[in-house]
Amino acid sequence: MRKLIYIILLVPMITLAQQKVEGIVLEVVNNKEVPLPGANVFWLNADVGDVTDFNGLFELPYESQYSKLVISYIGYQSDTLTISEARNIRHVLKSKGALDEVTISARKKATSRSYLEAQNMVNVSSAELLKAACCNLAESFETNPSIDVNFPDAITGTRQIKMLGLKSPNILITTENIPSVRGAAQAQGLSFIPGTWVESIQISKGAGSVVNGFESIAGQINAELQKPTTDHQLFVNAYGAVDGRFELNTHLNTKVSDRWHTGLYLHGNTRTLKSDNNDDGFLDLPLAKQVNVMNRWQYTDGENGFVSFINVRAMRDEKQTGQLDFDPDRDKLTTNFWGSEINTERYDVSAKLGWVNPEIPYQSIGVQTAFSYHNQESYFGLRVYNIEHQSFYGNAMYNSIISDSRHKVKMGVSFTYDQYKELVLTAPFNRKENSVGGFFEYNYDDLENLNLSMGIRADNHNRLGFFVTPRLHARYTAWDKGVFRFSVGSGRRSANIFIENQQLFSSNRVIQLPDSQGPIYGLDPEKAWNYGVSYLQGFNLFGRTGDIALDFYRTDFENQVIVDWGASRQVQFYNLDGDSFANSFQAEVSLNVFERTDLRVAYKYFDVQATMNGGAVDRGTIERALVPKNRIFANVAWESHRTDSGSQWKVDATYNWLDSQRYPFTDMSPEAFQLPERTPTLGTLNFQVTRVFSPRFEVYLGGENVTNVQQENPIVSADDPFGLYFDSTFVYGPIFGSSFYTGLRYNLN
Repeated sequence: MRKLIYIILLVPMITLAQQKVEGIVLEVVNNKEVPLPGANVFWLNADVGDVTDFNGLFELPYESQYSKLVISYIGYQSDTLTISEARNIRHVLKSKGALDEVTISARKKATSRSYLEAQNMVNVSSAELLKAACCNLAESFETNPSIDVNFPDAITGTRQIKMLGLKSPNILITTENIPSVRGAAQAQGLSFIPGTWVESIQISKGAGSVVNGFESIAGQINAELQKPTTDHQLFVNAYGAVDGRFELNTHLNTKVSDRWHTGLYLHGNTRTLKSDNNDDGFLDLPLAKQVNVMNRWQYTDGENGFVSFINVRAMRDEKQTGQLDFDPDRDKLTTNFWGSEINTERYDVSAKLGWVNPEIPYQSIGVQTAFSYHNQESYFGLRVYNIEHQSFYGNAMYNSIISDSRHKVKMGVSFTYDQYKELVLTAPFNRKENSVGGFFEYNYDDLENLNLSMGIRADNHNRLGFFVTPRLHARYTAWDKGVFRFSVGSGRRSANIFIENQQLFSSNRVIQLPDSQGPIYGLDPEKAWNYGVSYLQGFNLFGRTGDIALDFYRTDFENQVIVDWGASRQVQFYNLDGDSFANSFQAEVSLNVFERTDLRVAYKYFDVQATMNGGAVDRGTIERALVPKNRIFANVAWESHRTDSGSQWKVDATYNWLDSQRYPFTDMSPEAFQLPERTPTLGTLNFQVTRVFSPRFEVYLGGENVTNVQQENPIVSADDPFGLYFDSTFVYGPIFGSSFYTGLRYNLN
């Protein structure tokens, strides 16, 4: 009797245990079927799903009302299977191939736009970076129309970038998603990241993800560095230019054990040649010297799901500029000759630890920490400016899903600490900033037409107070290769007014700060909203592939630190009292015009205005100075067939045309020091030819501004640098004429 009862109870338990669907999902790699981890498996019209593990296995409960099983993975064709009973399934997903992304250079995928991401993101690979000299990150955007590159003054040779018509402080610039070019590094930080160290760059327009912080307003630029496990065992890049600039980059990567790899990255550059092509008595480019060393460690334990990176870096950068006859040993801080030195030391330590649950691949935990010490000692003529900045950043994040992988969540906490010590002329300016915050981001992806990302973070900052930062990104695929995107979000930041406007020291303007009681040197923090819409359409024309991208973004500032150059002998800082906005429109067409020939053409329009009412003259809401309303960009790239030995030719050319720009007002200066209301238009042409002799060795030759376009008289009152009206900040174009260079690359796998 007892045995009969046991059997009666056991039968439904066995029946219940069998009511499930199990199986394996595979992909084809090198003509072999291999397990596909992370694939989504879920019942259609039901909130029941699973994600395949590292062995491609999944398991789902089965009920009679379930009939359609969806199997999908990004980059693969989704399949829907009809299931009428609980059983085992073996299924192979097929790749979508080129349908998942627009590839501007299909052979190398040098620059691509994803059809799948909610954010409007451009991915730039190392192949794109090799199309120009790209000696550092500041010079790596010459072939990208989304970023504008210019010089803030005619003396220091420092390059600054803009996005959506706004300067780099409004862009969150990260290295492997850790904020890096900020604070004291704003003026020159991009030049402290050598180009060969960069594996890829992601450019995201509009307010970025809440995961990376609250400071992003116009967009985010993230640089991924070379990995010791994938970089060459030995890589050498040597570069030399006719302007006296020489560089050497060396990568040495070693496998220490099965789980540990390390890389030593060495960079050095120097410029010793004095040049004055415009005969104004000042160096066109500074004399310079930089030594930059990074040791990078990578730990990988795939069996237990751990990946970790540890970076240690030390850098010393020295620049000397000014009049040709200036000798710092003799003339420093005297009126013998006008000269300047900018000496910077920087030390960085960062670590990233990631863990992916081997049993549940969609669950992961990540921790990021970074410490940096930045010390700049500098003088400009008789004006001293020093800044010391210590910074700490910490971020912890948890990733998971809700029900199935169509619903993803990220959550975490972050902490920042910054200590600034500045000496401005003779006055000290010191402050400490710290913040602690938490964030939550939800992403819905139906794996077909809709991808929606909604995020919110709350932060408590000792100077900005408590505030909430919401952000939204959405992507909708309306038809084949037709993608609409929308974004909205807010951002806040403390304006580091002196380092962000360091060019003011290369003038004799009087610095005027407000009498208000704002928390940052009398100024209030900046707050802005960014709104954006974009459309991406891929097409085929006469058998050639291409795409067209249309973007419109608007940034509205609720508060902004106004930097007013309208008075001839002053630069004034004050809080916005009125309107400040930036409208940006871009139309870009990419086309494979012939076999192995790619063309990119872009048109950009900017309308950037702000209310200027802090000076002797209330000028109202006016066009921002030195921002061209219209810009035209064109890039053509050609490469020959690769021979059996691996040899090949590559040619790349880039043209930029800039509309006229409003000069800062000089109507209050004596007539001899007044400038026209607007600048002339200008166009520049860059090119590079590369000869690949083998997969290991190549030589390149190129030129920048080969048509020798030069701004006339970029320095006002250059003959009287210690006079009242000396000013080198009226720069709208090249000041040093043509520059030609050559170099070689060698690698050993």
